[in-house]
Amino acid sequence: MTNIKTDVCVIGAGSGGLSVAAGAVQMGAQVVLIEKGEMGGDCLNSGCVPSKALLHAAAKGMSYPDAMAHVQQTIATIAPHDSQERFEELGCKVIRAEARFTSPTTLDAGGVTIKARRFVIATGSSPRVPEIEGLASVPYLTNETIWGLTSCPEHLVILGGGAIGMEMAQAHRRLGAQVTVIEAFAALGREDAEAAGVVKAALQAEGVTLIEGKGAERVSVVDGQTCVTLSDGQTVTGSHLLVATGRRANSENLGLEHAEVDRTKTGIKVGDNLRTSNRRIYAIGDVIAGGMQFTHVAGYQAGVVIRPLLFGLPAKAARHHIPHATYTSPELAQVGLTEADARETYQDKLEVVRAEISGNDRAIATGRAGAGSGFIKLMVVKSRPVGVTIVGPDAGEMIAFWSLVLSLNLKMSKIAGMVAPYPTLAELNKRAVSAYFTPRLFESRKVKTIVKTIQRLVP
Repeated sequence: MTNIKTDVCVIGAGSGGLSVAAGAVQMGAQVVLIEKGEMGGDCLNSGCVPSKALLHAAAKGMSYPDAMAHVQQTIATIAPHDSQERFEELGCKVIRAEARFTSPTTLDAGGVTIKARRFVIATGSSPRVPEIEGLASVPYLTNETIWGLTSCPEHLVILGGGAIGMEMAQAHRRLGAQVTVIEAFAALGREDAEAAGVVKAALQAEGVTLIEGKGAERVSVVDGQTCVTLSDGQTVTGSHLLVATGRRANSENLGLEHAEVDRTKTGIKVGDNLRTSNRRIYAIGDVIAGGMQFTHVAGYQAGVVIRPLLFGLPAKAARHHIPHATYTSPELAQVGLTEADARETYQDKLEVVRAEISGNDRAIATGRAGAGSGFIKLMVVKSRPVGVTIVGPDAGEMIAFWSLVLSLNLKMSKIAGMVAPYPTLAELNKRAVSAYFTPRLFESRKVKTIVKTIQRLVP
């Protein structure tokens, strides 16, 4: 058995863990990085990267084998950046083994005992498989295993209408599969209802069957096909079943009881500073209880914990400016409060302004401005945006601007100074801001009186 003493020990080589390790070692800390699975974690190998590559391939009209080849090529191209070799070159000690705490200051990884001044748990999440009668005895796919398919499913039945389920639904429909999505509540139910409606209508127009408000009660195999029985007795039969019912934190089997780290059924408990109940141990990313399970959140939190880890400085993670996106076509992106949440929180203090994509010149020029093409909607309180919803082409790109706005708590008057090149979809941002000022400038008797007075008085 080997004993190692280090400044920082990072558990998990996904986006968050790699960001901490790279930053810490390049600023002079001794770093041990532990990963029991694939370097790059879920995002690179079975999450964000392959799903976006498949969506691209489907939009280009590739065959299913070519689409899957494109997925693997995309992963292979990015993988060196996340590789063990790169991090060893940076100066990290990389251990490929399962980590388990043995005390509040030590853990074991593959027979190696590591004692560290600080630990960062970044073990991510895994597909959450619901307890449905018969499911355990039926072959099913998750976002981790679907990439092993070599031919297009004849009929893909998807349990779950969240971002993963809807993205996979559209991609496989475009690649030639019949697709049925089953959602016990409302598909994209956590999103702005109006924006979600635009996405759902687009998928249904492409031939995706969407069943909402009916949960799966039982799953069985009938004549070689997977049969899902719904809560109302209806049955849906398909050639393949994809379970996309959410994620669960990878917080078990870490020996947290030995580390004096508190956790719940949904993950590890942390404060705003991302510190656990053990002051030496931090947690970031999907493993946090009640956290926002997005790759970019883990990366952001990595930047937050670097401050106390390396410099002993206080730092807290915020949530109000964190955006997220669903990469269907049209895309749906959100930052801050949805309209429904903002109305509940601010009531009559809330103003909602919007701009339609159908009126954007770039969208018109590129054939993306048809009926129901989407919109941008701003939720404004006392001249400051508290939430932004965008549904339409490149919504995931456009939402980044509004993340900065919310981060800096900018007023609408400051945002009005933004100039977008013409013609771009980004002009929608300016048009939405203009919609806020229109009644204040063009429909105001006071403004018109002032202008008329000035025109008479100024030679």
